[in-house]
Parts: sequence; C-alpha cells; structure tokens
Amino acid sequence: MKAIVFDAPGGPEALRLAELPDPRPADGQVRVRVKAAGVQPYDYAVRQGWVPRGVEVSSPSLLGNEFSGVVDEVGPGATGFPVGTEVVGFAVLACYAEYVVVPTDQIVRKPETMSFLEGGGLSGCGQAAHTALEVLGVQKGETVLVHAAAGGVGTIAVQLAVDLGATVIGTASEANHDYLRSLGAVPVTYGDGLVERVREVAPQGVDAAIDGAGEQALRQSLELVDNRSRIGTLVEFGLVEELGVRPLVSQRSAARLAALTELNARGGLALHVRSTYPLAEAAKAHVEVESGHGRGKVVLSID
Repeated sequence: MKAIVFDAPGGPEALRLAELPDPRPADGQVRVRVKAAGVQPYDYAVRQGWVPRGVEVSSPSLLGNEFSGVVDEVGPGATGFPVGTEVVGFAVLACYAEYVVVPTDQIVRKPETMSFLEGGGLSGCGQAAHTALEVLGVQKGETVLVHAAAGGVGTIAVQLAVDLGATVIGTASEANHDYLRSLGAVPVTYGDGLVERVREVAPQGVDAAIDGAGEQALRQSLELVDNRSRIGTLVEFGLVEELGVRPLVSQRSAARLAALTELNARGGLALHVRSTYPLAEAAKAHVEVESGHGRGKVVLSID
C-alpha cells in the first residue's frame, strides 16, 4: 500500500510517500480501505519529535489518528461490519495510508448524511470536543466560553454545547464571526480586551471555558469563570498545575464517536472541511495546519 512516513524528526519536508506491505486483519479486526484521513496538530507534533506517552514511534513511522473508509476484509471473530460497510474510525499513527487495520471497537458506521471527507476529519476533533464538555460538566442553561471556536475542535464544541442547550460564546478573528453565528454561538474577537468584551455579551457570567488557543486565552478565562475546575485547556498542559485548571485529553471510544455520528444524522452537527490534499501532498497539508487560525479541518483525500 501507499503511505506517508517519516524517517527522523523534522519539518514537513521530512514526510515522504512510501510503499509498505498491505496489512491484514487479525482476530477481532477489520481492514478498512481508507478514503480520507484528518490532519491534526498531534500529527505534526509527532513529526517534529514529540513522543506521546505510551506510544512507540518507530522508523520509518506512519502518522494519522482519524479516518473514514470502507471495510474490505474481515478478520476471524470480527462481527457487525461486513465487507462494504462505510465507516468512521480512529487509530494511533496509522491513518495516512491506503489501508488501516483496527479492532471493531474503534469504528462506527458512517451516516449517509456524512461525506467521507467529513468523516475523515471527525474523530480527532469531535471526540476531543465531546470529552471537554463532559469533563467540564456543561449543562443546559449554562454559558460556556470556547476559545479558538472556529477551529476543528472549537467548531464541534460549539455545536455540541448548543445541542445541550447552553449559551456559547466563541472567540475568533472577525473574519470568522459570521461562521460562528451560523453555528449558534455569540462571537467575540480574541486578544487584548477580550475579558471586557465577554462580560458585555454575557452579563450573567460564564460557567465554563474551553481553551484551544493558548496561554493568553487560558489566563483570561480565569477572570471570567469563578470555579477553576470548570476551566480546561486542550493545549497548555504545562500550566495546568500552576493555574489549577483541567487538562482536556480526548477519551476516545466507539460510543463517543457514535454519539457524534448520530447527531450528524439528525442534522445537529456539521464539520467544515476547509482544505483537502491528495495523500502524496501530506507535507502541504501539514504546512497549512501548522499556520494556525484556520476554520474547520484539513483532510487528506485517499483515492
């Protein structure tokens, strides 16, 4: 199969297209012909040399943690996903490839309402957003502040919170304000003066905050949310202990992913795919994701 690998840490130019042996499913596994794979900050961090806890990074190493595709081979004992089933799923450092092998508890059926491109970019940001709202205990009637609300995780977090019946304030550049309004959020411009702008649109106060933007946004959240256990960060884990806030680490499961696909099927969740690249141009996709401030997801399309 064709796959994107890197041999040693480096910039986007470290990525190369390689030919690898076709994987085969073992007991309880299926093989999926990948149609799309999402590109995440996690991916370029690994490419740069970060080694996630509990993960072995070999050489050469694959990348990619989310995918959509079609089951094309079923291993012994694997049930529920016959050949031809369209699925959305997750794996660890395996998805920038024509095929991925996963256990059946890492895939769910792709709704007809969801394209392969949308499905390819759903699992990573979607499960991170779903976990964040669960950890922070966001409920109907509350007000939640989502920093970097137009990004991949932010886009999903806004929609999930709105579905819960919360009021959502989303920070973004002014160019993304109409987009956030379309998702049901009240947009505010990030940066200096944000605390005052949030207080103006939310005189009732803010109950919880999700930081996907960085240190400034996290420290601003401390001025807006009284209970620090209801402030969480997706990016500034080094400040968690100092500030007394919550680290937001995705807790992935088929049940969590199924909740997202079911909401999509009901019309309550959309994923904006801002750019697609063929597998061979994964380096260009990394350059775009590393530039930051983009709306929605960047996805590799794998024919």
